[in-house]
Amino acid sequence: MLALLAFILAIAILVTVHEYGHFQVARWCGVRVLKFSIGFGKPLWLKKFGKDQTEFIVAAIPLGGYVKMLDEREINQEGVARTSYSDAELNRAFNRQPVLKRMAIVLAGPLANLLLAILLYSMLFMMGVVGLKPILADVASQSPAALAGFEIGETVQSVNGREVASWQDFHWLLLKSSLSQESVEVGGLSKQQTKKSHSLNLSTLRKAEANEDAFASLGFTPQQVMMPAKIGEVVSGSPANNAGLQVDDLIVAVEKQSIGTWQDFVGYIRLHAGKELAVQILRGESILTLRIKPTAEMEQGVAVGRIGAAVKMQTSGLILQQYSLPNAMIKAIEKTWDTAAFSLQMLFKMLIGQASWQGISGPVTIAGYAGQSATMGIKVFIGFLALISISIGVLNLLPIPVLDGGHLMYYTVEFITGKPLSESVMAMGQKVGLTLLSLMTIIAFYNDITKLITG
Repeated sequence: MLALLAFILAIAILVTVHEYGHFQVARWCGVRVLKFSIGFGKPLWLKKFGKDQTEFIVAAIPLGGYVKMLDEREINQEGVARTSYSDAELNRAFNRQPVLKRMAIVLAGPLANLLLAILLYSMLFMMGVVGLKPILADVASQSPAALAGFEIGETVQSVNGREVASWQDFHWLLLKSSLSQESVEVGGLSKQQTKKSHSLNLSTLRKAEANEDAFASLGFTPQQVMMPAKIGEVVSGSPANNAGLQVDDLIVAVEKQSIGTWQDFVGYIRLHAGKELAVQILRGESILTLRIKPTAEMEQGVAVGRIGAAVKMQTSGLILQQYSLPNAMIKAIEKTWDTAAFSLQMLFKMLIGQASWQGISGPVTIAGYAGQSATMGIKVFIGFLALISISIGVLNLLPIPVLDGGHLMYYTVEFITGKPLSESVMAMGQKVGLTLLSLMTIIAFYNDITKLITG
């Protein structure tokens, strides 16, 4: 249920922003907007606003939305008498606008999604992102990492001259580099504080499947932060809250099994979904026993237990990346640009057979990630929203007829040649576009079902 609600909330936000981009630029260009709909199908809520009496609709199927503008082509198709509209109104029809205005209206939706991602990432960077220090806990023998000369305890500092502050940075830079490079230069600092330089072969990462761990394929094992099982946050209304668990309680045992770290506690809870557990805690100087029943939540097709509590973070082994507003915006623009470029590169690699199609996910997988991110806190959910917003923006910019990018392609041709494409060419384009979208949808659902079955 949480996954479903989080998915609906995410889609509602992203679709509203996308369609509002079209809507607002259309109004700025003087085009009359007839309908603004969030969702498809039967209207659950409908109200008219503004001097144009635009219909604002919330519909039953929350998997998209649309903005319907006055268009003479649709008037003719629907058999509505042209006399129903005055000459002044027809001059506000979308099809009568100069080509640059039509291009701006079409482009506004995807750009709105990219701008939303920048806003969300700016918020994240201002709030502060906690990362794991890039220290090697192990290097697998005969792996690319071992052959490059990496040592246990070494701290990664740079990839091709770009600074690495956390494992997340290292992971991202390696993935990006693998799309266009056979190897990268990685700078590090040994346990003896000696500067190191490595040429890391990325061929195993380039051949890895979409679901494989990038670090594992290269032979890296990150140093883990072993935190005490001390409670730092309790979610209101959760099993932990209902059982009486409080901030600063130290978990010492579950079902008489000793608990040494937070990782031990989480692992035990995950394996006992729906089963009432006796949890011993240290509160002040007193040992108390609480009865907690973890809720069962689906994660990649497997039921895992959760109680709605978070660890009290320790600073050892972690790094907080926090920025002022101007620097946060710069970082957000860089992150959005990098992610969008990576998505386009990955799509191209899929088309030419150099990357697995398993990387395409459908609504089932996205709903699962929405639920997981919602349970992990507001920061994780904001990051999830930003990533999906970029994906929607990039997808809609693809030059596929029926998508915004396809219409932009038509108008670009019209701008260059000075005349619009014929109705027959556009109709053929619509058929090709629908076929391509149908194929991508089938692949996405196939991947979703496969992940559910295999976990």
